[in-house]
Amino acid sequence: QWQFVESGGGLVRPGGSLRLSCTPSGFTTNYYYIGWFRQAPGKEHEGIACISGTGTNTYDAESVKGRFTISRDDANNTVYLQMNNLSSEDAGVYSCAEETTVSSSCLTTYGMEYWGKGTKITVSA
Repeated sequence: QWQFVESGGGLVRPGGSLRLSCTPSGFTTNYYYIGWFRQAPGKEHEGIACISGTGTNTYDAESVKGRFTISRDDANNTVYLQMNNLSSEDAGVYSCAEETTVSSSCLTTYGMEYWGKGTKITVSA
């Protein structure tokens, strides 16, 4: 089964930083948009950031603008999410997926496939 593997989550204090990694398992990405999504307990997936196949275009949710940065390293087949100035509102399970069906926004789950199990982020003093 093709899916991404996410890593880099953990417990961090408010104001701290983490860098998440997203790597495909068993396949090579098709250079479509790849997005990071967050799921808090009892809530739907929320689009956080996404990046185009070439890395030229990136989009961020309003709640993370200026704090999170998405990037991709195609040589290592990895997409990263640098997260700075974390708060309790950023907590949740972060997953990545690839857009295989073109949609109006890469920050929605529509058309996204190869979802990983995610990596959990807890923000607490």
